[in-house]
Amino acid sequence: MNFAVIKTGGKQYKVAANDLVKIEKLDAEPGDVVTFDQVLMVSNGSDVTVGAPLVAGATVAGHLVNNKKQRTVIIQKKHRRQHFDRRNGHRQILATVRIGEILLGGAKTSLTVDEKIKARAAAAAQGQTAAIAAPAAEAPKPARKAPAKKAAAKVAAPKAETPAADDAAAKPAKKAPAKKAAAKKTEGDKPAAKKAPAKKAAPKADKE
Repeated sequence: MNFAVIKTGGKQYKVAANDLVKIEKLDAEPGDVVTFDQVLMVSNGSDVTVGAPLVAGATVAGHLVNNKKQRTVIIQKKHRRQHFDRRNGHRQILATVRIGEILLGGAKTSLTVDEKIKARAAAAAQGQTAAIAAPAAEAPKPARKAPAKKAAAKVAAPKAETPAADDAAAKPAKKAPAKKAAAKKTEGDKPAAKKAPAKKAAPKADKE
């Protein structure tokens, strides 16, 4: 099996033809050809070449598929008994590369720009732009009801004038408030005073 070990973004990757590798972000467009000239080792069956530190004239070429943010990585720090607790998230941007060729002896790559990958990336970008630009589809609002017309004010017929006496007769007479009895009860009306009970006669002394 032919494979190579390349170095990019401060990391080392073992790659072979038609492999999809996620590496650090690259400054290129989807579909472009990217080459890696830092090759640490190349294996061609039983023939293995190890660089010191790089293999002279060896390169690896491939197509950039996309640059995309990965899943959120949670970073949490806590110091016990110090009231210190921090929780943050990070989304790293990684480039996906499809490896095409492993070249030796200073050979140049035969890869060209992949139009399919470029068209796919353009369609995806256009769809995202359209989704952002287009307003969110709103649910159809119910038709507003026409405001209720106020009933036309009825023209009141002029009332026939009646004398004040008739008005007074028509209205029920108000009852006069009950007058409190102002007259105070006379002395004769008061009940007779009770007689004091008669005192008992003192017992007579016995005659000798």
